[in-house]
Amino acid sequence: MNAKKTMNFLKSLVLSVLVVCALTACGKPVDESAAVYHHLVILGDPHLPGRDIEKKEQVVEKINSWEDVEMVVAVGDICANVGTDDEYQAAKTFFSKLQAPFFPIAGNHDYFYADSQGQLLAGTQASREAKLRKFRETFELKSYYYSKYVGDYLLVFLSADHSHFFSGMSDQQLTWLRTELASNKKTPTIIIFHGPLNGTLRDYGKWVNTPNFVAQPVATIDEILKANKQVFLWVSGHTHTPPTEESYASPINLYDGRVTNIHNKDMNRGTIWTNSLFLYPNKVVVKTYNHQENVWLPELERTIETPKH
Repeated sequence: MNAKKTMNFLKSLVLSVLVVCALTACGKPVDESAAVYHHLVILGDPHLPGRDIEKKEQVVEKINSWEDVEMVVAVGDICANVGTDDEYQAAKTFFSKLQAPFFPIAGNHDYFYADSQGQLLAGTQASREAKLRKFRETFELKSYYYSKYVGDYLLVFLSADHSHFFSGMSDQQLTWLRTELASNKKTPTIIIFHGPLNGTLRDYGKWVNTPNFVAQPVATIDEILKANKQVFLWVSGHTHTPPTEESYASPINLYDGRVTNIHNKDMNRGTIWTNSLFLYPNKVVVKTYNHQENVWLPELERTIETPKH
């Protein structure tokens, strides 16, 4: 091969390599449907230490093995029963094993009850305030209700703190919520709270859709959501609804025609499932993982588009 042909051959070879690299990202195939996302893992009511702590620790190990996880969120009932010092210490030790940042909210078992043996008895106003303070201090939070921007989204973390309802919000917290939402009218917003929105499950149990098992006060929350169309997802626990329940992922989850309630099973008995939220620029993909069988459940995958302004 003469010098001219050799030069032309080398040019062709270099050009071919450049084209291949462009098409495959130099060894990594290009997926045109792929986009930057933020992966949030949702833990249903952990009830720590509770039952089968080894199974719960295996869930943490699995989550730590997912390299793309940015946040882990627990939707309340961190404590097994009444929020004792021992329960909070067990919870602190348990969640310290997570590699991703941890974002908890309080449920009724974290603050509502008095310290007692064998019975769940309502505590005093002073005891409830003390336990909410313990919750905040345990997880080094400035407040037990707070917000965080993640990509194009606002995440609002609300804790149960009502003096009567198991999954209610105080007037003080609701005032803060109104202000926070009013300041973010154009930002797609996800609310995380212990109780679900009223009517987003079928009446499969005697407690479902009853006053203590939905977010309260119902009328006030409805008014807030109607005034803030940017809220399109509500993530909850409390009802311990399993993926085997037909209304776990169904049209009934849509509140007022536009806010999808994502329900989460507790971690305290039987199979443990977790939901993952994948936050893309224009949509949220919800995937459910069975930690007993170590599989994703494609039949429960959902895609929720962000609100259009």
